[in-house]
Amino acid sequence: VQLVESGGGLVQAGGSLRLSCAGSGSIFAMNAMAWYRQAPGAVRELVAAISVGGNLYYANSVKGRFTISRDNAKNTLYLQMNSLKPEDTAMYYCAEGSYYTDYERGPYDYWGQGTQVTVSS
Repeated sequence: VQLVESGGGLVQAGGSLRLSCAGSGSIFAMNAMAWYRQAPGAVRELVAAISVGGNLYYANSVKGRFTISRDNAKNTLYLQMNSLKPEDTAMYYCAEGSYYTDYERGPYDYWGQGTQVTVSS
């Protein structure tokens, strides 16, 4: 299984970015998927997740601003990030579980290498 994130970058506060996670060696539609982030000196935190059945989870800090989605035909996971804030600055990771993974609690089995998001004030 290989997960490759893209779409990170430098953006001003209030701006938007869309992260993508392309997968190979697995079928996203059959597995729980998630986006995590880790800021310098902080623990990795769950940002958003989607279950096999399409149930969604969002951290309180991103509710109403971020949207997780999955394109099963392309085996790609997305994170649309709007109204970005400096506190959203972090390395963002795509994660894949299994059919049985609790999409809110994990644990997730496979991880991408991460894509950096930097939001300037």
